[in-house]
Amino acid sequence: MTQQLSVKEPTAEQIAEQKVYKQMGVTDDEYAKICGFLGRKPNYVEIGVFSVMWSEHCSYKNSKPLLRKFPVTGPRVLMGPGEGAGIVDIGDNQAVVFKIESHNHPSAIEPYQGAATGVGGIIRDIFSMGARPVALMNSLRFGNLKNDRVKYLFEHVVSGIAGYGNCIGIPTVGGEVMFDESYEGNPLVNAMCVGLINHDQIQRGVAKGVGNPVFYVGPATGRDGIHGATFASEELTEESEAKRPAVQVGDPFMEKLVLEACLELIDTGIVLGIQDMGAAGLTCSSAEMASKAGNGMELYLDEVPQREEGMTAYEMMLSESQERMLFVVEPKHEAQATEIFTRWGLICAKVGKVTDDGRLKLIHNGEVVGDMPVTALVDECPVYDKPSKMPAYYEANADIDTTRYAEVTDLNDALAKVLASPTVASKEWVYNQYDHMVRTSTVVRPGSDAAVVSIRGTRKGLAMTTDCNGRYVYLDPAVGGRIAVSEAARNIVCSGAEPLAITDNLNFGSPEKPEIFWQMEQAVDGMAEACRVLDTPVIGGNVSLYNENAKGAIYPTPVVGMVGLVHDTDHITTQAFKQAGDVIILLGETKAELGGSEFQYIVHNVTEGRPPVLDLETEKRLHKTVLGAIQQGLVASAHDLSEGGLAVALAESCMSSGIGAEVNFASELRPDHALFSESQSRILLSTTAVKVDALVEWIVSQGVPHQVIGTVQGEELNIQVNGKGAVSASVRSLEKTWKDAIPCLMK
Repeated sequence: MTQQLSVKEPTAEQIAEQKVYKQMGVTDDEYAKICGFLGRKPNYVEIGVFSVMWSEHCSYKNSKPLLRKFPVTGPRVLMGPGEGAGIVDIGDNQAVVFKIESHNHPSAIEPYQGAATGVGGIIRDIFSMGARPVALMNSLRFGNLKNDRVKYLFEHVVSGIAGYGNCIGIPTVGGEVMFDESYEGNPLVNAMCVGLINHDQIQRGVAKGVGNPVFYVGPATGRDGIHGATFASEELTEESEAKRPAVQVGDPFMEKLVLEACLELIDTGIVLGIQDMGAAGLTCSSAEMASKAGNGMELYLDEVPQREEGMTAYEMMLSESQERMLFVVEPKHEAQATEIFTRWGLICAKVGKVTDDGRLKLIHNGEVVGDMPVTALVDECPVYDKPSKMPAYYEANADIDTTRYAEVTDLNDALAKVLASPTVASKEWVYNQYDHMVRTSTVVRPGSDAAVVSIRGTRKGLAMTTDCNGRYVYLDPAVGGRIAVSEAARNIVCSGAEPLAITDNLNFGSPEKPEIFWQMEQAVDGMAEACRVLDTPVIGGNVSLYNENAKGAIYPTPVVGMVGLVHDTDHITTQAFKQAGDVIILLGETKAELGGSEFQYIVHNVTEGRPPVLDLETEKRLHKTVLGAIQQGLVASAHDLSEGGLAVALAESCMSSGIGAEVNFASELRPDHALFSESQSRILLSTTAVKVDALVEWIVSQGVPHQVIGTVQGEELNIQVNGKGAVSASVRSLEKTWKDAIPCLMK
């Protein structure tokens, strides 16, 4: 799809008089500031460049004050926020590179290409750092699957993710999908990529060396994606369908060539700076590279490869055509760089040079069509401290007793309903479309607490997960933020890995609304606190605001992408019970906490009250205890308790192995509360009968509450609460309910 803009562009005077800038998302005050920076009125090209660079998507003008609250340093952090992706040391001169980003608005309009180009963009962020991408993950949110439009979006988003990742040859190893009416009309599509790099290969997006040439690599520029960054910085409305042309079109086969050629170029050691052309395309990459080096840049737009005739300077600067990169080398290395890309069959064009005047100068048809201070574009964007107000719904929820519902006595039926909920149900329909075994490094496939890939030539591995419960964050943003980080860390620990750091994707409604900004403030406070206590600094991420539909904002959804280090592949642990006779132990305390739970949503048809409480010191002690037990060889399986509580965790561990369990859980709670509460800081372990005493002794020494609740055996899951039967079902019947749920809804 292309976007044909009028060749007859308004003059600087017309832009001012007719307030054309407002159509680009620039306010009157911002326009006045731009005039001040330039000392004159901007022309059409310049106002276009400023509009995308000052959009929320590129400048974070509404979220910067909050992002400063995150801890971003640590002994392992080699590169924090500010570059294409963050980097964490994993020893032996190796590092892991990772980041998560959103493509929500494009996916709502054109789901296949929106999702596919989201994957392509995050891959470029990783290899622009010099890293080899080794795994992809995602975090997805959709409305009710009974809605035909939601089915369409779900089907095509998954297809787009699969189509791009499978073709480029990077395994999609896991992720999460949640369904709730809150996301109707505004799905969330967050893509994460993880890469490996040696310390001496790390690159930065800087335009070094005055006089050095600037090269463009990749396919020719078209009219697709123009104003994509602005489109991502406004609410979706009925008119958004008309903005289909703003959605880019991806080509994974082209990206594979660009990836391999760029990594070969980086291996030569001649690259001074390299950056992908992502949001705002050539505009953002050129301005940011110049800014980071304290330099300026001249771009010769006649030299920019163009796939359509008569492209204007405005169109070339704002196009978000995919699979394009910008890099800088010294003049003496031009021939060597060009030869590499020619051999890979790629366009490599010299389109500019580094200057010492601190300005971004655009030359087209022999004329200067843009002349702007780089610092004004990148470093002096307006930053807003938005007003904040506690929402009325939050205050009202404080008085709701989530245990007031009549007792559910048919717990077999309740378990079946929760297992059939699309949020809890098997995601095989999703991940069976992904090639998760390409590169043959995937050790733990999709479906366990965290995915794990091995690091070739070592006994180490990388565990990775994406997590967030938007219902929790809605009911109490600070607690929900703490839980998002904590659950991600629990999943990493359950896989046998040490949590290292996080990348986050802050998906919220419009920051112009004080109640939404309050959600943002509270959630960031909670996340930052959890990151400090759990020693998992934030090394980068993305902010996606204005996620709203006709009914209002989505649930606040600050997705956490976390990576952990498996120190020895012998430590890799999964959720599946391993063998009959193993003993099952529950760590942590179970309280009557149903606020925001899947049981509350599915059985009682409400989301209300407060989410489960969370004590971060208790959480940290739990992680240390479980990881220590795994590393001592005392654990056969480990599984985090999350959606659906103890009943679902037991069912999942049984279904993953095909073996049943006999469980008797002692509790002061009602059976329905005991089995479906979503109390935090709980992990289900199993171990052999020979090792159970040693494991219990270790748990006691760490001061973690625990209960031996049963054994692995037979072909049924039988759960008693205080000696009375609560659940009795064959593992095969539970698995059928769990596996058939999404395919049946998608028919």
